[in-house]
Amino acid sequence: MPQIERLFERNRAWADRLKETDPDYFRNLAERRKPEILWIGCADGRALADRVADLPPGEAFVHRNIANMVVPSDLNCLSVLQYAVEVLAVRHIVVCGHYGCGGVRAALAEPLRGPIDGWVDRIRLVRRLHRAELESLEGEARERRLCELNAIEQVRNVADTTIVRDAWAAGAGPDVHGWIYGIDDGLLRPLCVRNRDDDDLRIVRDPG
Repeated sequence: MPQIERLFERNRAWADRLKETDPDYFRNLAERRKPEILWIGCADGRALADRVADLPPGEAFVHRNIANMVVPSDLNCLSVLQYAVEVLAVRHIVVCGHYGCGGVRAALAEPLRGPIDGWVDRIRLVRRLHRAELESLEGEARERRLCELNAIEQVRNVADTTIVRDAWAAGAGPDVHGWIYGIDDGLLRPLCVRNRDDDDLRIVRDPG
């Protein structure tokens, strides 16, 4: 049997295991649809929101792309953001980057071919914004710091959207958090936060 077809077998085994533990698991899951968190993360399968934050299914509304970007021209991301803020009324938005991010690594390397290069160019912009700091670092330290700075800049992008600003102006809206995840140790680390009462981001921790 081809490996891809075995995924259906694994799916059935997984569903059966859950139902053995809790016969009403999927019935209850189908009725749960009010997450408090919008998680904007990387498409890397090693950094899944429910795994790294130990969240039960349905606790987070999730958007993922290469290098956890929030790009003003990305209608997919903006539509998710609008739905999360205006319909789900989430209390928190988390932009979570991770160390060892391939998109960030690409922004430190030679240009790529095709549409991915235009996407990675947004990370190169972050690199240019923080050129002085990054040029003082080398190797892995530079890459890790760019992963952090990229997550922080995406929090700025979220906070600058009319979706979030309109919600804040109405006296509502979510807090926006920037986090970084260590694939090598499994730990989440806070970087920054912004809410409707802040004039700018608050750096809550600099993990270095």
